[in-house]
Order: sequence, then structure tokens, then C-alpha cells
Amino acid sequence: MRNTDVGHRRIEGSVMNAVSESRDELLARLSSSEEEARNFLLHKALGDRKAFCPRCREHKLYNLNGERYRCSSCKYTFQDFSGRWINNGGLSSREWVRLIQMFAEDHTAHAISLDLELSYNATYKAITALRFAILAQAIDAQQLLSPETGLHTHLKNKKLTGVPSKKVTGTIPVFGIMEKNGWVFIDLMQNITAESVFHFNHNFHLKLVRHGSIIHTDRYQKYDSLILCGDDSLPLDYIRKYPDITPHIEISGGEFWQFARQRFKRYKGISPHRFPLYLKELEFRFNNRSKDLFDLLTGYICKIVPDVD
Repeated sequence: MRNTDVGHRRIEGSVMNAVSESRDELLARLSSSEEEARNFLLHKALGDRKAFCPRCREHKLYNLNGERYRCSSCKYTFQDFSGRWINNGGLSSREWVRLIQMFAEDHTAHAISLDLELSYNATYKAITALRFAILAQAIDAQQLLSPETGLHTHLKNKKLTGVPSKKVTGTIPVFGIMEKNGWVFIDLMQNITAESVFHFNHNFHLKLVRHGSIIHTDRYQKYDSLILCGDDSLPLDYIRKYPDITPHIEISGGEFWQFARQRFKRYKGISPHRFPLYLKELEFRFNNRSKDLFDLLTGYICKIVPDVD
């Protein structure tokens, strides 16, 4: 049976150091030692608990070679980060720490790949895992990881599987943006499709504005705007026939749209089924703009991937 006392003493030592250090000192230490970085991330995953099976949560484990463990209950063989978001991307612990830091500072995937000397594809996959980890902590995560968006098709056996087919779902998801008291809420709209939005525009004069493939509307019921990411199945050129308009969200005085609009300009080539990841990232960044994003993100990436199969 696995003896975790020594490992816990090492992790506790790293945590004690982290408490007394500044953020720059912590990052410098973690960036210089793979063991320190791994212990830091492992503490984020386990906290003060002993290791347990990520499938059935059993604590009675057996040691195997290669830092692997076998669950005494379900017989699952795993490593420390198996079943967690951080188990995607093939990065070292030091690389994960640096990537999370740069992502928290809102660097592009291209800039991060150059800094870490990683391929763009490896960097993008790791960032996608971060975005999924953010979305998984949203209060509407269960709905967002359902067939309503198609995001569930990216996950199999708690691992990111890559890009599914373009026709993931029969509909393009539509979201409502609502800002109140300095907080923004971005909700998946049930029973409203992209076709419905065009219907509202044509028959009820709901204003539409297009930024590339991203479309947003004027105020709709309690929402400051509806927003979606379109594709070739929609008559996108139709929107260009309308003169310049200023929808409610741009003149409402809220802070979110100013926060988001510059970031939207960087979103090129996004597919409708991946768009929820970017929206939830914006919601996360805005609602936590006064907090330490690095600390939050390291906690998120080390959490267990929810079951969606």
C-alpha cells in the first residue's frame, strides 16, 4: 500500500515557502525546479488530503513502478495528475506554471509558444485545457458540457480528444449577456437558436451587429445583448445591409463590453461550438479582475475532469 507521508512533507514544505514569498519570488522558484513546480501543483490538486483514485475516490492505493498507483477498489492504474485537466498537453510542471502565468497575463497562444519554445499546437491544446477548466467551474457548467453546445464531444475518458467534426450539433448556441453591480453573467439561451435571432431581426427589428463571425444584438428582455458565433450556414452577409447602429450594450455604461470588445477582435477562426470556451473565459476574467488569476487558474487546472461521457 502506498506510503504518502514523505510526499506530503515535501508538498507541505513547498506550501510553507509559497506563503512567505511574493508572487515574483514564487514564480522564479517554481520556474527553476521541476520538483518544486510539481509539488506546488500537486498541492493544488490534493490540498491537505492524501492521494485518492480519480475514478472512484478510494484512498487505499498500491504503489507500482514509474510513480504509478493502482486503486484497491476499482483497479484503476493512474499517476498523480491522471483524470485532471492538467493531464492534457504533455507539458512539464515548470512549463505548466509558466504557461498559466502568461495566460493569466492575457498573452496570446503564439507569444506563449515562443516563450516556452513549444509548438503552437501543444501550446494551444494546453490553453484549451485551461479554458475547459474555467468553464467547468462555472455555475452552468453541466449545461455547457452537454449536447446543447457540443463541447462534451471534446472529452473522452477525462481527456481532451482534439477537434470533433464540424457538425457537432444541429444548432448554433446563443448566449445572453447581463451585467449587474459590476458582475457579468453569460447564459446559454434555451429555446433560442441562431435562426431565431435572425427571425427577431427580420420581424421584430432586433438590431444586429457583426464583428467577423461574431454577432451580437440590441437589448433582449433582461439581457443587455444576445451573442453568438456564426458560420457559413447563416446569412452573414445579410447583416451588412444595415447602416451603422449603436446597440444597447455599447451605450449602457457597463464595463464588460469595453473589457470584452478588444479581446473579440483577437478571436479569429473560432467555430460556433468552441465559442462558449471564450465567452466563459471572458466572464471569468471580468468577474475576477481584482483577484490573483494565477492562483485561481492553477487550482482550476488541477481539478478532476467531470464525467460527461
